[in-house]
Amino acid sequence: MYQRFVTSRVTEALSDTPVVLIVGPRRAGKTTLARQMTTPERRYITLDDQTVLEAARADPTGFIRGIDAAIIDEIQRAPELLLAIKKTVDEDYRPGRFLLTGSANVLTLPRVADSLAGRMETIRLLPLAQAELLSKVPTFLDQLFAGKLPSNKAGIFGDELIATVLAGGFPEAISRNNERRRQDWMHAYLTSVLTRDLRDIADIEKLTELPKFVRLLAEYSGKLINYSQFGNSIDVSYKTGQRYVGLLEQVFLLTQLQPWHSNRLKRLAKTPKLHFMDSGLLAAISGLSCARVHAQRGAFGALLESFVFSEVLKLITASEARLTPYHFRDHLNHEVDLVLERDDGMIVGIEVKASATVKSSDFAGLKVLADACQDRFAYGVVLYDSTDIVPFGEKLAAVPLSCLWA
Repeated sequence: MYQRFVTSRVTEALSDTPVVLIVGPRRAGKTTLARQMTTPERRYITLDDQTVLEAARADPTGFIRGIDAAIIDEIQRAPELLLAIKKTVDEDYRPGRFLLTGSANVLTLPRVADSLAGRMETIRLLPLAQAELLSKVPTFLDQLFAGKLPSNKAGIFGDELIATVLAGGFPEAISRNNERRRQDWMHAYLTSVLTRDLRDIADIEKLTELPKFVRLLAEYSGKLINYSQFGNSIDVSYKTGQRYVGLLEQVFLLTQLQPWHSNRLKRLAKTPKLHFMDSGLLAAISGLSCARVHAQRGAFGALLESFVFSEVLKLITASEARLTPYHFRDHLNHEVDLVLERDDGMIVGIEVKASATVKSSDFAGLKVLADACQDRFAYGVVLYDSTDIVPFGEKLAAVPLSCLWA
């Protein structure tokens, strides 16, 4: 069993908050983590049990009335329970009464009239980070914000890096012993999410077209969002395409990375970027295998960028700092794949390259970002497929990708 970064956060939240919600993709490990929190007073209830689900939907208030404390798994299947939980928590505000898990972001569901604001803490659990797989304590982000280069430890590169990116982070997929079996799991997982989880949260008129829609979105991973083109792919309107992307975001298949902006720079891109939350799932949807990546190395770049984006999101959950991710692009197409802004305004820039060499021109976007941030710029790195850390000027360096977890 892997030690998850957010375990201590969940434990702390249960010590002072009445309701704690763990959200994230299906099969990312939420149930495993939640069941570790089971006590004689806090029993485990799953809404994947059809009988329990029917009882919860039929009489939410009565269902909750008889519960003093509980773990309720897959709360998005009966969001009506949230109002009943609110009522009982208002009557008895003891911390740690309810630990909920959800494979959809229930706080955005239209049926939920009250978000339990002030009564609930939400913690996101993503698929396994490489540092979690290797039982390592990550320091990469903290070092960059301290203005220091990460430690130069031996890491992976080349074929081993490709295999790592293609495997992704879902525990069950990783446990399979060959690439074909992992991809079989990914395809079955996608089918389950599109046919089951989406039905729990919305009515979709073109459900059978969703696999085609998701395959198109996979081609746009790491690129700016174009809702008109997305909608045209399955003959729906701009607004419907936008709604479908939002729903896929609610079930944690993908996410939108917002653009960074500054008053010092004009004419910056204002369009979000699209990223899939797991590189293994993205590879399966895109039909990418190790053999195909070797034959078409250019196909690896977007996949690698989404892998790094997801890894950084996981590192953020392990950091004590409050960090917000963005992307950066100006009107001259200077860009930075990932911009992290700390709550005190300090900035780190991360550019991703699939190659084993780095040139000065690869730092063009980071230099524009550094100039815009001035003293707020902590460090900028180009992550690349090698093992050597190479300084490229003040607060700039080429850094091996495996420094994310080494």
